[in-house]
Amino acid sequence: MTLDAYFRIGETITLGSHTFEADEIKAFAAKYDPQRFHMDEDEAKHSVFGGLCASGWHTAATWMKYNLKRREDAGEQPWNGPGEAPQFGPSPGFQNLKWLKPVYAGETVTFTRRALAHRALASRPGWRLLTIACEAFDSTGDKVLEFESAVLVKAA
Repeated sequence: MTLDAYFRIGETITLGSHTFEADEIKAFAAKYDPQRFHMDEDEAKHSVFGGLCASGWHTAATWMKYNLKRREDAGEQPWNGPGEAPQFGPSPGFQNLKWLKPVYAGETVTFTRRALAHRALASRPGWRLLTIACEAFDSTGDKVLEFESAVLVKAA
């Protein structure tokens, strides 16, 4: 098996779906993004959003939760190549984060990822940098979140 097949380059993986409930939105906002339109339904009605909606950071953090849950629960594709299976390490960051549409209370969002490419790291022999397209879609199929993430992977 090649690393491209292991990482499923080009294949979209559905990570799971999550319904953003009002109480959860308010609790996250109170702790991490205390803007009034994320915390108070009346104020949210009179905001540019017209209703209570989740913080973009909440949506992005939930993508991460489902990404890791998918890896733990379903496991990654089995490794049939030489040596040990690649091991996922930390992420050096992300880019092009876009919150494309508000996620309102009661909305169910489906999270996906798609591996785009990987390359060897000269500064870290045995490690590769995997680039992933990360997305989330509401119940109408509209994209509400997108960003490009990088993750270090140890591969023999």
